[in-house]
Amino acid sequence: MTHTQKLGLRGRIAVAASAAAVGATVWGVTALVGTDGHHTDPIAAPGAPAAPGSPGPVVPESIAHASEGGGNAVNITIDDGPDPRWTPKVLDVLAAHDVKATFCMVGPQAKAHPDLVKKVVAGGHRLCDHSMDHDTKMDKKPVAYQQAQILDAKRLIEEAAGAGAKVEYYRAPGGAFTPDSRRIAAANGMRPLGWNVDTKDFGKPGAAAIVAAVKREIGNGPTVLFHDGGGDRRQTVDALDQVLTWLKEQGRPTGFPVRTAPDPS
Repeated sequence: MTHTQKLGLRGRIAVAASAAAVGATVWGVTALVGTDGHHTDPIAAPGAPAAPGSPGPVVPESIAHASEGGGNAVNITIDDGPDPRWTPKVLDVLAAHDVKATFCMVGPQAKAHPDLVKKVVAGGHRLCDHSMDHDTKMDKKPVAYQQAQILDAKRLIEEAAGAGAKVEYYRAPGGAFTPDSRRIAAANGMRPLGWNVDTKDFGKPGAAAIVAAVKREIGNGPTVLFHDGGGDRRQTVDALDQVLTWLKEQGRPTGFPVRTAPDPS
């Protein structure tokens, strides 16, 4: 090979290497080399955008409690709807305080009230899968049953929402998570979502008791559980208004639960 040919070959190799490096930087991936010298599948760099056609950032299987808004933020979560009477009232309270929440919906309820699902999305709130039948004994059932409960509800909620809206969390009814249900949710882009403050509003103890529960338990962590379905929720509506006023007085912002970040709590 002549000196000129060697220079040309080196130039082509350098250009190819440069292009490969640029491609890896653009897509935020790093190719790993195994002990046998072969390249393994690309691994997304932390916080990097996903390449076209990839499933997106990895969603952990661990149960989330922390807030994307940081250590001082509070996550408002609303379960068991949507309900034609109470969901609009909850949305009105949230709008009055300029607060966004996460709505954990039961699949058939979403199918029955697609207008409310769309209204939740239009308000800038996030969607959460709360199963098909709100079976609090799901953790005792076969994996196939758990999968159907989770994925059928996700489909119904997203169909009701329309416009490409996605369900971003899964909350097991009564907290009945299993390793399998968490794996199924995460594999389908939904972060398992827990709570730190149970307001006990489902039992209708009175608005004052609901507010007191939040003030008493908020030190446990940032995610607060309310309900907009399952019966008369007027106490919840009144208590939510008072809680949001109190949080503002305390200098506590509101936010969404973490989805792709590890949960330190």
